[in-house]
This record gives sequence, C-alpha cells and structure tokens, in this order.
Amino acid sequence: MTLKNYDNVAERETPNTHYSIGNYPKDSIDWLTRLIAFDTVSRHSNLALIEDVQAYCEQLGLTVDLTFNKERNKANLFVTVPAGKNADEVNKGLVLSGHTDVVPVDGQDWTSEPFTATIRGDKLYGRGACDMKGFIACALTLLPQAVKLSNAGQLRRPLHLALSFDEEVGCLGAPLLLADLKARNITPDYCIVGEPTNMAMVVAHKGIAVYRCRVHGKSAHSSLTAQGVNAISYASRLIGYVDTLAEEISQRDDNDAMFDVPYSTLSVGTIQGGTATNIVPNLCEFTFDYRNLPHMTQDDILAPIAAKVAELNAQMQARAADTGIELLQEESVPAMTDNDSAELQALIAALTGDDKRHKVAYATEGGQFTNSGIPTIICGPGSIEQAHKADEYVALSEMARCDEFLQKLLNSCAIN
Repeated sequence: MTLKNYDNVAERETPNTHYSIGNYPKDSIDWLTRLIAFDTVSRHSNLALIEDVQAYCEQLGLTVDLTFNKERNKANLFVTVPAGKNADEVNKGLVLSGHTDVVPVDGQDWTSEPFTATIRGDKLYGRGACDMKGFIACALTLLPQAVKLSNAGQLRRPLHLALSFDEEVGCLGAPLLLADLKARNITPDYCIVGEPTNMAMVVAHKGIAVYRCRVHGKSAHSSLTAQGVNAISYASRLIGYVDTLAEEISQRDDNDAMFDVPYSTLSVGTIQGGTATNIVPNLCEFTFDYRNLPHMTQDDILAPIAAKVAELNAQMQARAADTGIELLQEESVPAMTDNDSAELQALIAALTGDDKRHKVAYATEGGQFTNSGIPTIICGPGSIEQAHKADEYVALSEMARCDEFLQKLLNSCAIN
C-alpha cells in the first residue's frame, strides 16, 4: 500500500461538516460521552458497547464481523470501509485500532460519576476518556465521511476499524481478532493504535511478561526450625536475585536511549506467605514483571532465574524432598518494533507536523499487530499520565487534534 505523502498534507483543508446517522452522535465529544456511559471494566461484558457500534456501522451500510471470547460475553469488532470500485488490493488498507475495556474505579476518589462524561473547563472527565475511548470516538465520527468517499469511488484503499476486548488484563482479545483476519485473508498494510500519546508518534514499546513464583516449603514449630523449610526465607533469596538481575540488565551495553526508561526492567510486585509468627511457613508466593526492550527476549531473564531456582531447589530438597519452587507465567504481551513502519512514520510526521519518534515503557496491542506482520505506530489523544487514575480526563483540545489528524489521514487515502 502506498499512502500519499505530499508535502502540504498538514495544510490541506479539513471539512467541518459532520454527519448525523439516526440517533447516533454527530461529533467526537458526543460519541465519547456515549462510550463512557458503557461500563466496560474488564471484569464486565463489553457487548452493549459493541452492539451499539455494530448498529451504527450497519446503518452506514457496512458489514461488521465479531469475534467472541469462549464464554461469548465479550467480543471484538472489525469493520471495513471498502475501497472504491477501481481500487485494487481490497484486503489491504489501514487499521484504526482501539480497546473497549477500561480499568476499575474501585477505591478511587472521583469528584464526578466515572461513567458519566463531565466537562469541567477545557477537560472531559470519565473512565476511559483518554484510555482509550477518546480515540474510538474520533474514529467513529470519521466513518461517515469514509463511507461517502467509498460510495463515490474515491477511496483508494480500505479503511478498517478494529475494537478489542480485555486489553487491560493482558491483551487477550486482539490475538483472536488477528487470527480471524488471517483466516479471512485480510492483510492490512498498516495499523494506528490510538492509545494516549498527546498525539505524538510512538514507534516502539516494550513487551511485558508477568510471572508468579510459588515457593513450597515445609511447616514446623518455630522452636524447631531445623525440621522445617522456610518458604518465605527461600522466596526472599530468589527475590534478592531478581533485584540483582534487574540491576545487571540495566547496565547492558545494548540499552536504547530513545526509550523513556532506556533499559529492560524487572520488578517484584506482590508477596504473600505464612500463617503465624510461631510457624515455619510452608508456602510463599510472589509476582514480578519483566518489561523488555524489543531486541531482548524472555529468555534473557528466564535462563538465569531458572539456574538460580535449580540452585535453591537443591538446597531445599536436601532438607525435605517434597519442597521446591515453581515459576508460572501469567501474562505475555510482545514488544512493538519500528522495523517495518518507516513509510507510515513519514506519513504520520507529515500529518502531525512533528517528525519526532518516541519509544515507551508501557505495552499496548501494537506488539501483537507487528508480530502479525502489520507495521504499526501508536498515536492518540490524551496523556498516559491520566490513564487508570481517579478523575481520568482528556483535554478537549486533544480531541480536536485527533479529529483533525484522522481527517487528514482520510484525505491521504483518497483519490484526488
């Protein structure tokens, strides 16, 4: 796919016309208000939101494809605005991608109802306002204009919208969506994931893997410690090694200064164990996460950790045969690379008027798209610093910038 990368793309006229479709909103602020009202916390179903968007797309004459989770209480949505009649490569095109789930509000001190959009000053507050229903709202606002171009035979390549579930709990929905696209022989040229970046261009991000470590010891009375194997003590030894390994990988020669945190990180997050002070504990569990630079893999930390586990297991089992340490992986989200996205980066730089490339420590579904062979960048309204917090908000100016950006992106895909 060749996207027009004309020098004056940033100055092209952006129409102010919005289109009302049935009872649906006509602009991105109204759309965002509507989307926030759906409580799509990851532990809940997202089907009400998905069905609402599906009905909107069908009113536009588009065909919607859904992929469900095993329980069929959550779904991904994929819809295509087809290219004009004379365009080729009908299965190619550009994807606008966003996740529909949001993080919980439990225990957070909100000054307004989190699932009711509230405008105060120049900001719109609500759960998901920036992460990432703001981008989805802008994309939905763009769809009628894309359909109009398509019906007039003026869209050179397809424009796709992909909405996923369960991004916030391990990016569980996107792999199902991508597998469905592969089965249908849809191979998009590029993808833009609209996570909040203040409309800056993020070209790469780290991967994330989460592990749970279970240390199985042997109980005994605390006055008879030699008869037991202290699970907490051995867990602490392994935690100390994880911290040492974290320091070692932070000093590697191949770290990347373009990242906001320029090295891969290891961090212990939770720990629990023991029942009473006078009992040698027989179980201790802790979790840690690994956030790797794109050129590093899980083996870079798993191999040395496995060697340390083997050493500790030998010590424990010398005292009691049925003791030991098990390591379980709970999440794995791949890093996003910038290896194949140079053409897309050039277009985004032209559209935004900013050629700076950024790399970030947080993970998105972008790595899953790049792993599927789809060059991807991250660019969306709002700041990641506002995500997951009480009184999450997106600035109204950011929504306007995203509207303008997507309009220019659509223009770049149009036939003159």
